[in-house]
Amino acid sequence: MKLGLLKYWQLLRESLWFVPGLMVILFIAGAYGLVHYDAQTTVEGIKYFPLLFGIGADASRGMLTAIAGSMLTVATLAFAVTLSAFSQISTQYSPRVLRNFMRDEVNQVIMGYFVGVFAYCLAVLGTIRGPDEGKFVPSTAVLAGLFLAMGGVAALVFFIHHIAESLQTGTLVRRIALETIAGINDLFPNHLGEPVADENQTAVAGRLLAAQGSWHPLPATACGYLQRLDADGLLQWARRHRAILRLNFEMGAFVGQGQPLFSVRPEPDAPSRPPAGWPQDLMKYVSLGRHRNIEQDIGFGIQQLVDIALKALSSGVNDTTTAIMAVDYLGEIGGQLARQEFPAPLRGDGRQLRLVINVPTFANYMRLSFDLVRANAQGNPAVLRRLLRALALAGEQGCHAERKRVLHEQADLVLACAQATISTTYELEQVQSLYEQLRPNWE
Repeated sequence: MKLGLLKYWQLLRESLWFVPGLMVILFIAGAYGLVHYDAQTTVEGIKYFPLLFGIGADASRGMLTAIAGSMLTVATLAFAVTLSAFSQISTQYSPRVLRNFMRDEVNQVIMGYFVGVFAYCLAVLGTIRGPDEGKFVPSTAVLAGLFLAMGGVAALVFFIHHIAESLQTGTLVRRIALETIAGINDLFPNHLGEPVADENQTAVAGRLLAAQGSWHPLPATACGYLQRLDADGLLQWARRHRAILRLNFEMGAFVGQGQPLFSVRPEPDAPSRPPAGWPQDLMKYVSLGRHRNIEQDIGFGIQQLVDIALKALSSGVNDTTTAIMAVDYLGEIGGQLARQEFPAPLRGDGRQLRLVINVPTFANYMRLSFDLVRANAQGNPAVLRRLLRALALAGEQGCHAERKRVLHEQADLVLACAQATISTTYELEQVQSLYEQLRPNWE
């Protein structure tokens, strides 16, 4: 139930209709609230501010009609500008970064403001009565509509500024990187039982994993990308059914319907064959979606930056500066990962092994970050030098020897790529000199 709500909440956050729809309802409620106030209260404002509160029925209708029409026009313009920005981001950077732009709260709120003011004016218009209809002019509501229209001018100026700022490469890359870094703090799986650290238990777990015939596959009953896991729920399920549960896919992997998402090994005194309802039961603890998300899938954030770098390095774009910016933030993410304590793959309930999880390693993340970029930066000394600096940045974070070995391996590959693809001695010597200068950071 919890994962289902999170999944639908994510879909709502990434939609362009949810926040504007809520704001329309809020503005309509505000309109009828002010109209009710005017109907129940004798407004003394006309006595002190006759130019503001003394407007008649026909003038009120004309002003609100003009405001409603202009707000609808501006709302249409805002949606058109947003769709144009979507197209530019998709072609210039990567279609995978559209999700970040769609869930931008500023865009959603400003578009909601425009359509909300339009709905507000229509709601107030319907309550105005002329002298032949039993004269009633909600002066406070009409005045509020005037102020909302003035606010719409400020909102339009800010919206144009925000769109222009959002389309800048630095803003886009930084936003992806910061979202990825925030997700590292909740790296999957978060608080998933107790790690199996005892050497005897680890040896037993190794034998259990090697005994393939004792594991029963549990097929997925749906298809999609593995987005979330209810870690505590899986642990409780394994304890309740006296079984050892193994996750066969990494976060972000695509799972086809019928593929063995889980494997289970019952305890000796438990039923030898899994009941038919176990696959459906376990699907309550996972969320399979139509695309990847970054909450429990750090690799997706890294992949977006890699995509931007690859697009920039393509022959059709050839934008070295954008690729360098993406590499810089990949180095920052690598540094954050170098300090991170990764969860153990074997998890228990304090007494025995209960879960075997598929946890990406530091080496996996570094290969994802740098392999494709290095392969597409052949003959580009500026990007190759930046790759060395990014690896040095990660190595400066005080990581242990095994992670430094991974960084050293990546640096050696960058140097080998430079030696094989850079034709001029001058540029090759620059890469080699930088490699020697930065070597202490990963040794």
